[in-house]
Amino acid sequence: MSGVARIMLARGIEVSGSDAKDVPVLTSLASEGATVWVGFDEQHQAGAQTVVMSSSIRDDNVELVAARARGARVLHRAQALASLMHGQRRLAVAGANGKTTTTSLLAVALQGCGLDPSFAVGGELARHGTNAHQGTDDVFVVEADESDGSFLVYRPDVAIVTNVQPDHLDFYGSFTVVQAAYDAFVRTTRPGGLLVTCADDAGAVTLAASARSSGIRVLTYGFDPDADVVLRDHGQDGLTSAATLVDGGVEHRLNLGIPGRHNALNAVAAYAAAVHGLGQDPAGVLAGLASFAGTRRRFEPKGEEGGVVVVDDYAHNAGKVAAVVETAVRLVEPPGRLIVVFQPHLYSRTLDFASELGLGLAAADIVVVMDVYAAREDPVPGVSGQLVADAVSHARADAEVHYVPSWSDVSGVVVGLARPGDLVLTVGAGDVTMIGPEVLRLLGGGPP
Repeated sequence: MSGVARIMLARGIEVSGSDAKDVPVLTSLASEGATVWVGFDEQHQAGAQTVVMSSSIRDDNVELVAARARGARVLHRAQALASLMHGQRRLAVAGANGKTTTTSLLAVALQGCGLDPSFAVGGELARHGTNAHQGTDDVFVVEADESDGSFLVYRPDVAIVTNVQPDHLDFYGSFTVVQAAYDAFVRTTRPGGLLVTCADDAGAVTLAASARSSGIRVLTYGFDPDADVVLRDHGQDGLTSAATLVDGGVEHRLNLGIPGRHNALNAVAAYAAAVHGLGQDPAGVLAGLASFAGTRRRFEPKGEEGGVVVVDDYAHNAGKVAAVVETAVRLVEPPGRLIVVFQPHLYSRTLDFASELGLGLAAADIVVVMDVYAAREDPVPGVSGQLVADAVSHARADAEVHYVPSWSDVSGVVVGLARPGDLVLTVGAGDVTMIGPEVLRLLGGGPP
C-alpha cells in the first residue's frame, strides 16, 4: 500500500490514508506529501474520488463501508498498481518464495544497465531506503502477490515465477487451486512475452510445461544442468556469495552481497528477465546484481553485542523458513550455535503447515517458538505456536525447543540462552522483528 501511495505522490496525485497502528511508514509518507491518520474514521475518506484497499481490510471497515455507500470508486491495491503501469513495459515477479528479493534484484540489475525503472516491492531496498520508485524510463517492475489471486491484473511483458508451492490455503483451499491460479497468471502474459521460471522447483516445472503448450515463450534457470540458464559452483563467504552462471554456453561470474543458494537462484531469475526479456547487456546486469545491498527484513543484520550476532528475516511459510535456516546454519562456526526465534504467521497457515515449519526449523541448534501473529485472522481454538514447537521436536528428537507464548518474555529467554559465538535469527512476518533490537539492548546491559 505504501508503494502505491509513493508512486501516486511522485506523479502529483493527492493521497491520504489510514492505518490501524502508528507504524514508521506513516511518517515517511507524510514527509512525501501524504495526509495520514492512525485509526479508522468514515470522515477520512470523505473527499476521496478513489479509495484503495489492501487485502487485510475487512468488508465492515468503517471507511470502506462509507466509501461504498457514497458510490466512490473502490480499488484493490493490485488494481491501483496496475493502473499506474499503463503504457509501460511490465515485469511481474510471482512465487511462493523469493519474490520480494527477486523483484528488488531485478530493479537494481536494470539500474546497473543505466535504466531508471519504476518499481513497487513488498520490502524496502536497503540502499535505496524505499519500497517504490517512480522512474524515468518506460519499464515497471512489480512484485505480484498471489495471496488473494490479485496478481492476475498486471498483464506483464515478462513474468517471473520463482516457485509454485502450497500456501495461502485459507484463500485457495487446495494446492490444485493454487496451481490453477499460477497457470492463469502466466496466461495473462502479453503476446510475445516471456515466462522465466525455476527448473529446480517441481511446481514451476509443471507450470513451464503448461505455458509452452499454450505457445508462451519460456526460459528456465536453476542448478538443474538442463535449465536454459544454469547455476553451478555456488559458494558462501560470510554474508556474501558467488557462483558460476552459464548462459548459452558462455560462463559468467555471479557475485552477490547476500548469502544463500536461494538468493543465487533469485539473482539468476532477475538476470534472465533482464537479459532475455528486455535485451540488456549481461555485463551491466551482473554489475547491478553485484551492487545489491539487500532488502529490509531479508536476512538483515541487526547488530552484535557480547559476541552474539542478531539477524532478522521475514520468512513465514515453510519453504522460506527452511531456506533462511539453511543459510544461517552455514554461517555459524562451532562452538557457536544457531538460535532461531520463530513467530508463526496466521492461524490457518500454522494449522496447515505446522509439520513443514517444524521440519525447516529443526536444523537450528535451539528454537524459540512464539505464539501466532494473527494478522487479519481471528483465533482458532487449539491452534497456537505449540503446534510448531511440537513439530520441531517430532522432526528432531534431540532438538532444544522452547515455546514462549508471552511476547514480552521472549527477549529475556533468548538472552538467557545466548552465549558468545551464537547467531540469533528472528524469523516471521509479524512483530518478531522487534525482538532482535531488544535482545541486543539486554545483551548490552540495558535494564530488563
